[in-house]
Amino acid sequence: MRRSFAAVSALTIALPMVFTGAVSAQHYPVRPIRLVVPFPAGGSNDIVGRAVAQALGDRLGKQVIVDNRAGGNSIIGTEIVANAQPDGYTLLIISTSFTTNPIIHKLPFDSLKSFAWVAMLGVGPNVLVVNPSLPANTVQELIALAKAKPGQLTYASTGVGSNGHFAMELFKHMTGTNMLHVPYKGGAPALIETIAGQAQLTMGSLIQTTTFIRSNKLRALAISTATRSSVLPNVPTVSEAGVPGYQTANWWGVAAPRGTSPAIVNRLNQEIKAVLQSPEIEKRFVNEGAEPQIKTPAELGKYVADEMAKWVELARIANIRSE
Repeated sequence: MRRSFAAVSALTIALPMVFTGAVSAQHYPVRPIRLVVPFPAGGSNDIVGRAVAQALGDRLGKQVIVDNRAGGNSIIGTEIVANAQPDGYTLLIISTSFTTNPIIHKLPFDSLKSFAWVAMLGVGPNVLVVNPSLPANTVQELIALAKAKPGQLTYASTGVGSNGHFAMELFKHMTGTNMLHVPYKGGAPALIETIAGQAQLTMGSLIQTTTFIRSNKLRALAISTATRSSVLPNVPTVSEAGVPGYQTANWWGVAAPRGTSPAIVNRLNQEIKAVLQSPEIEKRFVNEGAEPQIKTPAELGKYVADEMAKWVELARIANIRSE
């Protein structure tokens, strides 16, 4: 009798919690959602995040507010989300740096265990750009210049461990060149300093460099992916330009704190899927040099783990470490 009473009591306590969770997911969201972009405004994470946030808010009937929390090559903003309540009201834009940071930084969270995977957003190439004053119009001319002036050319990145850092270190490794790395707090500051001539070159995402290339503030030498971009069809790939086998890319996704209700995660995944399939967003992505890419939460989780393994190997062969 006592065991039966205890079981009934436990069930009585648990049932309201189950139903509360179900009702919460069913009526989600009931207030605005915060989307943390762990980089400054103007970078590719910010551009992608804002495009998706507005359309997602329209579908959900509640505003999705972009909150730029830059610093530590995305670590500061990422930690905010890792420690947030897992209620679906705090989300995070993740990108390549999310998978490279654990390789060279001691993190205050576990990149694979502290988050729930929500949705993939898209992929896009990097582009190797130089300040127009630099006497290098091709990749081969850049390589020759770098070899003639070892350690004198500087390249800007979005931070130690960022996609741009890894992409340029791979370039250096494959070309036998020596260039000085200057890390900044995001893609926009890195581009601004390259335009100003404080750095001579950078490997930035196409989605954030296109405007400056078209206005001749930056000179595009090569695309980082295996194939050319329709946005800059006359710009060769790095591999075509004389570095066979070179290939890197950018990607973006959405994560939530670990423990977020699977029902909420699935709702967000379906709504983001609808956003990415809309002609307006698809056209906007393509025009900016990115491609929408749809994945389930489980597929995104596998993608993140695979990316991390890939960058660990790259860090080993290219001798990339904390500076």
